[in-house]
Amino acid sequence: MGEACVPYNPQRVVTLSTADLANALALGVKPIATANDFNPATGEFPSYLDSQAQGIPTLGTSGQPNLETILELKPDFIFGWFGSGTEATSPLLNQIAPTVVYNWWDLSWKEVFNSTAQLLGKEDVAQAAWEHYQARIEDLKASLGNRYQDKKISFISFYFGGIETSVNNSFVGSILKDAGLQRPPAQNIDVEHGHIELSLEEIDKVDGDVLFVASFNDADQEAVEKLKRNPLWQTLKAVQQNQVYFVDGVTWVWGSDMIGAEAVIDDLQKYLEPR
Repeated sequence: MGEACVPYNPQRVVTLSTADLANALALGVKPIATANDFNPATGEFPSYLDSQAQGIPTLGTSGQPNLETILELKPDFIFGWFGSGTEATSPLLNQIAPTVVYNWWDLSWKEVFNSTAQLLGKEDVAQAAWEHYQARIEDLKASLGNRYQDKKISFISFYFGGIETSVNNSFVGSILKDAGLQRPPAQNIDVEHGHIELSLEEIDKVDGDVLFVASFNDADQEAVEKLKRNPLWQTLKAVQQNQVYFVDGVTWVWGSDMIGAEAVIDDLQKYLEPR
């Protein structure tokens, strides 16, 4: 992350994205306000975060936070994702309070969480959070046993009408890897940014024994329904075996933080554990 004169044990923190907000909350720090790219107009938070973020004011988007409101709040520390437009606003934010911004693509979600803990002086809380995460992973492994030992777990998401798959070095890819779940060959790789765009004709590349499908909005859901009517959909093994599960795209793709990771594990338990 960037460099700044970070105060010890800051008390009035402003975050510049919902992922940064989630990591702060997971570390026991409740920001006084946050930028919100999920729904800046209404202040609504992603479902996986909503209960913990209730009552926290929103300040526009990560790229265009409301500087006047931030000034009025008198924060002692500002940090978060280097969103579109942040390059111009970062010097202005630094005039309000010490500010650290970072490029999300340069770090894994685990590195971001650990860096956040260092910035907030919460390394001990982070260690406890990692121990809890690992315990949940081990519980998931134990409950699954060898049921998926020879099976491939696939994931695709629909976003702005396109189709993407998340590979090993993505947020969800790292969780699946931690859980010891195997991926189809086309997803069992690392690529820049952790995601690969696919055409409809390439959908067979993400076939697996189990397929998780994520969408973000109504338009994406319409694209999913259109795909389900395509003959190519019926050729997928997961479809034929009735092993397709629909999950929330905001949680599985955007939720690249500790609270989002917990929510993904919840889904894996829900759909993969024996019933």
